[in-house]
Amino acid sequence: MPHCRNCDAFVTENYVRVFAPQGMSTVRVCPNCEDKLRDGAEVREARSTRQN
Repeated sequence: MPHCRNCDAFVTENYVRVFAPQGMSTVRVCPNCEDKLRDGAEVREARSTRQN
C-alpha cells in the first residue's frame, strides 16, 4: 500500500498514479499534509495553514 513520503498517510494507488512523479511508486505530499503542498512539479512549504 502506498503512503505519503512527507506524513506517511495512506494514499490510494489511483492517487499515486495521478500525482506521483514519473518513475516514483509513492507521492511526495498528499492532501493530509498541512505543512507542504504541490506547486506544479515542485513541492513547497505552505505559506499559510490550510483549513478543511
